[in-house]
Amino acid sequence: MHQPNLFPRLTTLAKLFAADTWIVLDDVQFTRRDYQHRTRLAALADPDRTRWLSIPTHLPQGRQTAIQDALIADPALARRRTEAVIRQEYRTSPHWPLLHQALEPVWAAFDTGQTAAVAETSTRVLLDLLGWNGRVLAASGLPARLERSQRLADLAAAAGAATYLCGTGGMTYLDPAPFAARGITVAPFLPPAAGIWASARRVTALWALTQLGPADLAARLRAPTSSPNSLQAAA
Repeated sequence: MHQPNLFPRLTTLAKLFAADTWIVLDDVQFTRRDYQHRTRLAALADPDRTRWLSIPTHLPQGRQTAIQDALIADPALARRRTEAVIRQEYRTSPHWPLLHQALEPVWAAFDTGQTAAVAETSTRVLLDLLGWNGRVLAASGLPARLERSQRLADLAAAAGAATYLCGTGGMTYLDPAPFAARGITVAPFLPPAAGIWASARRVTALWALTQLGPADLAARLRAPTSSPNSLQAAA
């Protein structure tokens, strides 16, 4: 389970890739300092050289606005700027022609005027490039109670899940009891810190994708945990 993130970081993308269902938390509160409308781009030649890319977003209900209700301030301008900045950073990659074609649905999503639609589409496109065959469900369409851990357990149960894959941040507040009551295992997601993962918590997965290409990156995400460049998911 995760909020829709604009061109998500590699750690976020890897967690979704490791699961067979992504429940999009589209009905939680929008957070301006989070990654729902912005991403940190890393320069192709130097992942330590970064810049922020943001979609100007209007919140009709102020700070209480849900992610699904956040609106792009100027969709046409935001589309042109986002497309131009992405092209500027990654057009010299040998994998750019494939990526450029795959990103068309992202640019089209700007026409909805909804920040969440663009963010979710950007994530779906990257997962599709990696050959992910999972399903995507919206939290707003599933029954769940309000308390945080109980809500997550309810959503997992509504999706028919046997295991909930939880990031390191979520593990700090998660109460496993509601999951245990439903017979759902909580599995912490623990990515490595070396190789392509050194900047994985800071920058968009676009950097790794343009460095390695979809096939190589997907192979590393599927690799055994013995490699420092691979994914670790420990139960």
